[in-house]
Amino acid sequence: MALTETSRRGVAATVCVLVLLASTWAVTGYVRRAAAETPSDKSNSARTAPSGTADSDQPVVKLTPSQQTQIGLETALLEAAPHPEQFRAYGAVLDISRITELTNNYANAQAQLQTAQAKLEVARSAYDRTKNLVDSAALPKKEAETAEGTLRVDKAALAGAESQLRTLTATAQQEWGPVIGRGIVERSPAVVKLIERDQLLVQVTLPPGVTVTGTPGTALAQAPTRNANIDLQYISPATRTDPRIQGLSYFFSVPGDSGLLPGMNTTVYVPSGNTYEGVFIEDTAIVRWQGRSWVYLRVSPDSFRRHPISMDQPVSDDDYVVRDIPSGSEIVMRGAQVLLSEEAKSELRGGDDD
Repeated sequence: MALTETSRRGVAATVCVLVLLASTWAVTGYVRRAAAETPSDKSNSARTAPSGTADSDQPVVKLTPSQQTQIGLETALLEAAPHPEQFRAYGAVLDISRITELTNNYANAQAQLQTAQAKLEVARSAYDRTKNLVDSAALPKKEAETAEGTLRVDKAALAGAESQLRTLTATAQQEWGPVIGRGIVERSPAVVKLIERDQLLVQVTLPPGVTVTGTPGTALAQAPTRNANIDLQYISPATRTDPRIQGLSYFFSVPGDSGLLPGMNTTVYVPSGNTYEGVFIEDTAIVRWQGRSWVYLRVSPDSFRRHPISMDQPVSDDDYVVRDIPSGSEIVMRGAQVLLSEEAKSELRGGDDD
């Protein structure tokens, strides 16, 4: 009986030792696993750390070098440089029926003036002959009086034609300014092109309080019917402003086949005469998402982050100068759309996991 009790106590002691050893092994294994995972986590953090040149609020998109090669991803280190500053203005393609009317009216008035001048010359010659015959008693005095009356009527007709011509000249310059007004009077090639719709007339109005240095020269307009910019050629200051905007206005011409039509409104970029520092980028680097424009900046060899930009300074159909990208940033020039797709897929997968 004593031996049996002793045996039981020995078994219990052995069990306790085994449990203690098992617990020690479990804790040791956990610590080893934690130690093994820690460097990986640190490495991960280092790769996804946000760059000072990107918007840290946006998620990072990761692509291995082989994936980057597969999609044809290209980047470029871009430096800021001085560029001409442009103001965002408001353009309206004008109906030029009034120019056509004034041009026709002036041509008719000019023809009437020439007719009146011819009649007056005939009446003056007739009066001179009649007066000589009356003085020689070959004709009665009343014939001279009749010829004199005709001469006076023709003189009045000539004065009326001259007055009409002066009135139309003044009206053309008051309504359209000295440049277009003189073109109406002289029927210049520029006005003929407007009448024949080879060129369209655009009134460009700056925002209130905005002024440009010197004359604009050229400007860029966005056609509502296509994604392109259109070159506008400066004509003259406008004689009136757009009542909706109340800013300085200018007249520009644009080719008739540009996609613009009379009555259309368009956004116009007018050179201010000043320069500013900005980064030149092509349209292929820009993606549109949630109503904004973005580019992707490289933040590490295999990581890219979306960065918002403003596209208020176009320089051609598909090139822009961007102020809000730090100089020296590495920008994705080809493959940005693929990065946006990968980012969207990653967000969807994250939502599914939730």
